[in-house]
Amino acid sequence: MDILQQKMPGNADSPQDAVFMTRALTKVYEMGAVQVHALRGVDLDLYTGELVVLLGPSGSGKSTLLNILGGLDTATAGQVRYRDRDLTRATEKELTEYRRFHVGFVFQFYNLIPSLTARENVAVVTEIAKDPMKPEDALALVNLSDRLDHFPSQLSGGEQQRIAIARAISKNPEVLLCDEPTGALDSETGVVVLEALEQVNRELGTTTVIITHNVDIADMADRVIHLSNGLISEIRKNTEKRSPRDLHW
Repeated sequence: MDILQQKMPGNADSPQDAVFMTRALTKVYEMGAVQVHALRGVDLDLYTGELVVLLGPSGSGKSTLLNILGGLDTATAGQVRYRDRDLTRATEKELTEYRRFHVGFVFQFYNLIPSLTARENVAVVTEIAKDPMKPEDALALVNLSDRLDHFPSQLSGGEQQRIAIARAISKNPEVLLCDEPTGALDSETGVVVLEALEQVNRELGTTTVIITHNVDIADMADRVIHLSNGLISEIRKNTEKRSPRDLHW
């Protein structure tokens, strides 16, 4: 499926604008004789070009939801759709193709290859993508043009995380899913990383979902989705978004 033309979140108010739609989404993990209900029937639409923050305590279902949206995990029951694609019915081969061409991932830990430079770490992804940007362009978007030939060991934690963001966006995904991207960083460095994510969302129109425990980060989002005990407890739309530089924690 070709990626559809981007629309900004201000126009994303109907089901046809949804990048993701989940209905009664349920996930149960079998832990021996014990069943762990990670998601208990989640109904959620995520729209083209918006920046969403998922908030909730540990065990609330945030990462499980993100992993199912990204095709890293599958639902026990319910439905999740990406555009006109039913991920709940997808084969493993189809999920692999979906992850490869449509979704970028950013995690708390950078997972860079130590023996490769920043440029080469990004090129690992661009070499298998359908319509990638140049590694240099992806690194420029996160303000790392002066670190192209540096190895991870020569870079700060924030710089390494920005390389991870550049790697994720270099394949031009429609969706960027971020699980605690500032979790291993101090607040000042975290702000720089959030600025990079905000810039990607703004300039590329990439639908961006950020998991965090940090309630202050929610102020930079278009919408804030609270999860508790595997259910959505609240959805709030920010009438005024704050710049990452204005966030404090």
